[in-house]
Amino acid sequence: MHANIASMDLATRILIVDDDKGLRSLISEFLEKHGFQTRTAADTSAMRALLAAEDFSLIVLDVMMPKEDGLTALRSLVGSGAPPVIMLSAVGSDIDRIVGLEMGADDYLAKPCNPRELLARIRTVLRRRQAAQPAAVESAPAGNGIEPAGEEANSGCNLRFAGWRMDLGLRLLFDPEGGLIALSDGEFRLLRAFAEHPRRVVTRDQLLEWSRGEDSDHYDRAIDVQLSRLRRKLAAEQSNAGQELIRTVRNEGYLFVPQVMRD
Repeated sequence: MHANIASMDLATRILIVDDDKGLRSLISEFLEKHGFQTRTAADTSAMRALLAAEDFSLIVLDVMMPKEDGLTALRSLVGSGAPPVIMLSAVGSDIDRIVGLEMGADDYLAKPCNPRELLARIRTVLRRRQAAQPAAVESAPAGNGIEPAGEEANSGCNLRFAGWRMDLGLRLLFDPEGGLIALSDGEFRLLRAFAEHPRRVVTRDQLLEWSRGEDSDHYDRAIDVQLSRLRRKLAAEQSNAGQELIRTVRNEGYLFVPQVMRD
């Protein structure tokens, strides 16, 4: 095991939400053998109580549960500052996976799953989050389209474009009217990748690396789902009719159109 992965495991607490007691115990014991701390919940009510009382780095959430199902619970988690979510489902078709990703899940795994595969997925999602944390706007090279905002430019806490504001510290997005826009962790990282490289054509592979880290699978279709969802959210909230923020450049990639400033 690499040293950086080991240290990440020891500092990481995972919340496992599943109505199957045996499966909860199996996953919990397996993850703890690999250095993670775990807590378990039998339903979404218990999940919310634990989230209110403790900090977690990731949630493993079952889809099919009595009372409130996992997808409904996921909808309330996205954009609320909750940790990334890996969905588990006995229904493993491509359509169901896409639905889960569309709703904001960071990954989706069919049941029954190999615990080692779940472990690998957890590490991958955590690496993506970890890789995104140190990415700083203030270190962006000159000429990338980002214009500093006077002497306060080194703070780098906010990115502003076309009336929108991204709070990088709190990981929040505000529309031109000041309303909070609900973004999943993956959507926020993707938008940040665009905003840190404005007014230049970027490829899908570059977006994958910047938003998901060097360990990302360049054939991972999740980013396509996140990009489609992000564009819809930006378009739905854009007050200036006809102003396109993310433009597709045929056969080349994508262009983040507006000028970006930081403060």
